[in-house]
Amino acid sequence: MNINSDRKVAYFSMEIGLEEFLPTYSGGLGVLAGDTVRTAADLRIPFVAVTLLSRHGYFAQQFGPGGQQIEQPEQWDPTEHLTELSARITVHIEGRPVQLRAWQHNVQGVTDFEVPVIFLDSDLPDNEDYDRSLSHHLYSGDLRYRLCQEVLLGIGGVRMLRELGYEKVQRFHMNEGHAALLVLELLKEQMESNAVTDITKEIIQTVKEQSVFTTHTPVPAGHDQFPMELARKVIGDHKAWQIERELCCEGKVLNMTYVALKFSKYINGVSKEHGKVSQEMFNEYMIDSITNGVHMGKWSAKPFAKLFDKYIPAWRNDNFSLRYSLNVPKEEVAEAHRQCKHQLIDYINSTSDVNFSYDVFTIGFARRATAYKRASLILSDPERLRSISRKSGKFQIVFAGKAHPADYAGKDMIKYIFSMKDILKDDVKIVYLQDYGIRLAKLLVPGVDIWLNTPRPPREASGTSGMKAAVNAVPSFSVPDGWWIEGCVEGLTGWAIGTSQPQQGTPREDMADAESLYGKLETIILPKFYNDYDGYLEVMRNSIALNGSFFNTQRMLHEYVYKAYF
Repeated sequence: MNINSDRKVAYFSMEIGLEEFLPTYSGGLGVLAGDTVRTAADLRIPFVAVTLLSRHGYFAQQFGPGGQQIEQPEQWDPTEHLTELSARITVHIEGRPVQLRAWQHNVQGVTDFEVPVIFLDSDLPDNEDYDRSLSHHLYSGDLRYRLCQEVLLGIGGVRMLRELGYEKVQRFHMNEGHAALLVLELLKEQMESNAVTDITKEIIQTVKEQSVFTTHTPVPAGHDQFPMELARKVIGDHKAWQIERELCCEGKVLNMTYVALKFSKYINGVSKEHGKVSQEMFNEYMIDSITNGVHMGKWSAKPFAKLFDKYIPAWRNDNFSLRYSLNVPKEEVAEAHRQCKHQLIDYINSTSDVNFSYDVFTIGFARRATAYKRASLILSDPERLRSISRKSGKFQIVFAGKAHPADYAGKDMIKYIFSMKDILKDDVKIVYLQDYGIRLAKLLVPGVDIWLNTPRPPREASGTSGMKAAVNAVPSFSVPDGWWIEGCVEGLTGWAIGTSQPQQGTPREDMADAESLYGKLETIILPKFYNDYDGYLEVMRNSIALNGSFFNTQRMLHEYVYKAYF
């Protein structure tokens, strides 16, 4: 019997971040997908995942003079890490036949159960050069290139699953709208199985019963949309165009989010707040929420994993048991964190020209470098930072994160942070680490003393970096948006910056948040760290027990299974 026939859930994501050596992701969305797959294996959920190969990855980040971001292709060989499958399928793009092959990587859970991840690859000799390039770069190129990639993922992904024998999939889970074109293939399948030439209400309902959609973007401009003229040209003559009105929701624009919304039985945002925001954006649909999580086993640094193994031996199989971290001796939490911090400081001092200190309070900020995340907010008032450093205690700041190659405002923000290194060097040491990814995150996140996050509400759909910090006893210091609205117990699991009210991003509002940040750093956080470290350790331990035990992908997938899958 073909074991593929047992798989009931197909999880589609344009990017999946599984391992350090597989650069098939750009950031949080992909890492979440990787954690989801890993947890599905832990929980023995009959799962298969589908993504693109991305032969050159997103990009490798380097810095030139003054912090100028330089993008280089990732260098990796799929044959070293993936297994090529013999299956071949064909999709049509602009009328041309484009052949796809599949590579497979099996993710093993805490037992012997495995989840296969299927990587789609168009780089085959029989394809034209342009079509071969479609599986080269992640989130690169113009609208045409992006739409062609989404044809490969959505239409090609369903066809490849069928070719590989995944005939009993009951749910097709679209992780963001990039995979929405799978709906077109499901419509086609239903028409063929019913031997009809028209798309009926019954066929649409059958496709809806099969489809699940998770939206991650709380900003209308962030949703993929393509001119209908381009869509017809790229996708070609398709039966789905007979219901163009259902597919095309904004004039002559094919909006992938609307396609996914219209043809999904279950729809969710990725935090309670994001669910509310999405419901307001798309009020004609019923939108639920399932707050994201992270994979505890993957993101627990070795010193903390060893500590959990000692005191909470069931934690890998039962993440909820991390609540018993309240019984772990504080001195052992402190020692585990000391080891993590020393590893980070050693790395910083060996790879940069700054000289970080082991005993100085260390602030961490690492995420995609884009304007709304406001990485430079903490640097708004250099003189205030100097004053805080002199009055309340020394601190040093670690930054990391990539700007999209076309995000010039994000690139300028990186250069601004670089410029502040010299301005503040006598009072506040600053470093910006290059090429942030899974490998660096595993070092950076557990090694800082506090995790900073300063998005403009309500643009942070969820945010998972603070969850990774929590399982490593690192409290968050964040604007209450996304998951932090749920995870913040002021003074117990961390601290909030400003309010959760939506902002227009005016300088005055930015400075209000900066003032809140400065005030709590100066009067609460630094004094507690330097003068009441036992109290600070209590906050660190609470971060594990209250947030680590809940904001994990075990709890998250239990919700998907109950609400969306079966």
